[in-house]
Amino acid sequence: MRANERFLVVLVLILGITTACSQPGGVPLPSPTVTPRAGEVIPTASPTEFPSPTETHTPSTTPTQTAIPTETPSPTPMPLVCWTEGGKITQHTLRTPISPLPWEFRVYTPPCYDQQASRHYPLLILIHGSTFNDDQWDRLGVDETADALIGSGEIPPFLILMPRDRVWTDEPRDDPFGEALVDYIIPWMDDNYRTVAERAYRAIGGLSRGASWAVHLGLSRWELFGAIGGHSLPVFVTDPVRLTGWLDEIPPEAMPRFFLDIGEKDYLIEHALWFENLLSEKNIPHEWYLYTGRHEEAYWEAHVEQYLRWYAELWSQSE
Repeated sequence: MRANERFLVVLVLILGITTACSQPGGVPLPSPTVTPRAGEVIPTASPTEFPSPTETHTPSTTPTQTAIPTETPSPTPMPLVCWTEGGKITQHTLRTPISPLPWEFRVYTPPCYDQQASRHYPLLILIHGSTFNDDQWDRLGVDETADALIGSGEIPPFLILMPRDRVWTDEPRDDPFGEALVDYIIPWMDDNYRTVAERAYRAIGGLSRGASWAVHLGLSRWELFGAIGGHSLPVFVTDPVRLTGWLDEIPPEAMPRFFLDIGEKDYLIEHALWFENLLSEKNIPHEWYLYTGRHEEAYWEAHVEQYLRWYAELWSQSE
């Protein structure tokens, strides 16, 4: 073959190959697919491969409880074991210059009083009735009732002072009990127990003759007590005129809270009705309850829980 003919053959072959490698119309080639073999995982791109800003490992300026548990206190701390073990009653005597005999009284301390040494407590003073002594409120179950209500968290913890009165005269000025209580026993309590020595955190109440003392002292020394409870109240026979004057002297904004209750068959009901009517006439707020019952321990024992809830009501708001 001549040289010119060989050159033409080669040129034709080259043009054919070039044409076969071109795609008509400029249609793009499909991307190749990969078919996995058995047991082979094809990796795919996922957003979780790139940590979001909230997943960064940059240390936080506020350590979380998980990272440093000792630096973040639990919002619901475990209660102390003593909280369910109840409180206790301790008996005391105190000598004063106004009596040849020492004054006797009992003090209820609430659960965990010894374990929570930095805590201070309101003080409730409960006075027994005529012919009885400082064990009466104890026998009525005031400590067991307080233990149950405090232990369940229904009322805040507080101290209870139960003093003994040995004299049962109709004229309070003939009995040094009132003077001993406000001038000696209460100051002793503030010095020897962790009380909150403020009027708002001190209440006085009593049953029968103890109610007479509660109203008498609560009004004559109103600057000491924020609440007064008269349970089956017989007013001292010389007190009606005094009570009216004392109520008039108390500034309205400083008027104590009042709780009065009595059984409908109580032979002293006229006394309680008279005092309740006096408060109503003067538009003094008070709680008044007339229940079925008589002037007896069975009546007071049935209402101990209600009494404690009422005394603790104001203290619950300050917890």
